[in-house]
Amino acid sequence: MPKFCKFLSLFLLLSYTTFAQNNPDKEEWQSLFNGKDLKNWDIKIAGHKVNDNYKNTFIVEDGMIRVNYKEYKTFSTEYGHIYYNKPYSHYRLRLKYRFTGNQVPGGASWNVRNSGIMLHSQSAASLGLNQDFPVSLEMQYLGGLNAGERTTGNLCTPGTIVEVNGKIDQAHCINSTSKTYDGDQWVSAEAIVLGDSIVHHIINGDVVFTFTKPKIGGGYVGKDHDFKAGHFSNAEEWIKKDGTPLTSGYIALQAESHPIDFKDIEILNLQGCMDPKASNYKSYYQSADNKSCKYKK
Repeated sequence: MPKFCKFLSLFLLLSYTTFAQNNPDKEEWQSLFNGKDLKNWDIKIAGHKVNDNYKNTFIVEDGMIRVNYKEYKTFSTEYGHIYYNKPYSHYRLRLKYRFTGNQVPGGASWNVRNSGIMLHSQSAASLGLNQDFPVSLEMQYLGGLNAGERTTGNLCTPGTIVEVNGKIDQAHCINSTSKTYDGDQWVSAEAIVLGDSIVHHIINGDVVFTFTKPKIGGGYVGKDHDFKAGHFSNAEEWIKKDGTPLTSGYIALQAESHPIDFKDIEILNLQGCMDPKASNYKSYYQSADNKSCKYKK
């Protein structure tokens, strides 16, 4: 190959590489789970201290985070969550989940094939010792029971309240419009979260639920079930926060008595540098964090 052709080929390769690296339209998804261990995740199970993984409720196996009850004889109030240790405000979160096997004895009837992910959650460290669920927005996952319709991608609101179709909805859990997924099949789920403005729930590619203006309030699981009933150690502090917009928070996977697997957990941060002159500008960002902008010298 002539020297000029070699130089031209090298120039084109370097140019393409540089463009690919700085392509503002290229989505940079980040894996939250390394498939090997629970690094960067914190565990909180009701009645137990932070990172006391009681009876190995959360395990890593075959590239999955598994909610595991093999060491339980019975379940009482060991509601658990595993929290990624970094908060987010504007983002897309996607993962796959599947329910497996049978519910552990002692679990409530409403918890059969029932789990979810908590969005804009308080941190694991901020929960009281006996607190059942974190203040958060739960994207609830329900498996079919081979007995009619049972939607998934619903919304439950522990300590929170939202607007649906422009009106405050007082219900603790609100159904989506999803299909029913029976058996132990994998289901793809995605949440698009834009601060305290709007949240979309997506199941297998379909938008199944949308709500707006999430905030602290509405009681714990309704006006008749307050923070004290949820075993909060600082109930009065949360009552004082009533009406506070939920602009950001942690992401947690739930364990509430039925085995479930999670895999392919990825996030696309939608908050970042929005100055087109910066080398780390992304066209898909929805919220500006221009302190993070980087410029070529």
